[in-house]
Amino acid sequence: PDVIIEAQFDDNDAEHGQDHLQDTLSDDIKKLSLDTGEKGKGVGISDVHRTKQDDGPKVNDPRLLPDEFLQRTAKVVYILEKKHSRAATGFIKLLADRNSELFKRCAMFSPVDHRVPRVYVPLADCPPDFMSRPEGYSQKLFICRIVDWKEDSNFASGQLSKSLGQAGEIEPESEGILTEYGVDFSDFSPEALECLPQNLPWVIAPEELAKRRDLR
Repeated sequence: PDVIIEAQFDDNDAEHGQDHLQDTLSDDIKKLSLDTGEKGKGVGISDVHRTKQDDGPKVNDPRLLPDEFLQRTAKVVYILEKKHSRAATGFIKLLADRNSELFKRCAMFSPVDHRVPRVYVPLADCPPDFMSRPEGYSQKLFICRIVDWKEDSNFASGQLSKSLGQAGEIEPESEGILTEYGVDFSDFSPEALECLPQNLPWVIAPEELAKRRDLR
């Protein structure tokens, strides 16, 4: 690296002229070079090579670092059980790239829950007039079920199951939440209804009240 030396220019230098100043600077540079050379004596190529070798593992080998400086990493190798219902509530829209081949076959499903990935859904599952007026479905809620997610794709693949209705209304929003969590909210079967008392209005019998603790 370049070395910058400051020299003080006073009246004596003015008397001796510019040549004297140049000689003074030259002497200072020579002295600095000699000092640097003296300090560097005795350090051979083998010493430098050994020093670099000693410093390398300390920087590159993570086994030498304390545990508090390490970030544990892992890799998923197998799915034991699918806990999620693979169903999501969201909106459908056209793909951004209108010139792609995928634009002619699929639409994009965007889930309301951002923990769920975006999904490619076939246009055949979408309403018939979706391609001609996609803005009419910008606030319509749909149920989509994920069926696959290829390793080389940024988005999953799925199928539209049902149109719920207008976003923001209680019934579509509630149905979407129940479907996402796999809650069966269908009507009870006749067999289940037959287990209920048939003579209405029904009241608790006095003998039942006598032997039970009343928690009402």
